[in-house]
Amino acid sequence: MNGDPGPDLRDLTRDEISAMLRDMGEPAFRAGQVYEWIWKHQAVSIAAMTSLPEPLRKRLSEKFTLNKATEVQRRISIDGTHKVLFRLHDQLLAEAVKIPAGERNTACVSSQVGCALGCRFCATGRLGFTRNLSTGEMIDQVTGVIPSTSSTFELPSNIVFMGMGEPFLNYKALTRAIERIT
Repeated sequence: MNGDPGPDLRDLTRDEISAMLRDMGEPAFRAGQVYEWIWKHQAVSIAAMTSLPEPLRKRLSEKFTLNKATEVQRRISIDGTHKVLFRLHDQLLAEAVKIPAGERNTACVSSQVGCALGCRFCATGRLGFTRNLSTGEMIDQVTGVIPSTSSTFELPSNIVFMGMGEPFLNYKALTRAIERIT
């Protein structure tokens, strides 16, 4: 490849994965396997998708990446609120917050790095705009903001896209993230 890591496989819909694999000459059931690895098993790499034949994993790795956001800092306040800083594949940072309220946990998720609106009252607006977050990066915040105590993740009871950025300025990735979460 030319140094470009390629698009994030997690940004494709199930139908797009099916069409792409069909074009590659793969049987229809492979789309379900890939989708399950991405969303059920939270695969961190294409190489980790061990139920796929090695030649297919190699071809997918040549075209796509899995750009998982990784937690770099977690600050917990006295009321149980978690403020989590995630490092993205390009070394930029995005924040998410877990807000507890009784039996409920609300995830406040970012949709952009910075914000293009520039509202004077908003700290993020004063940062300026860097880029939109991908579908996968938004989902990484949702699945990563609540600490896991097992090999599975716990989804929050509520999700608000009120972190960094203006969600409707990243509408396509936002709606794809919501579709996968729900």
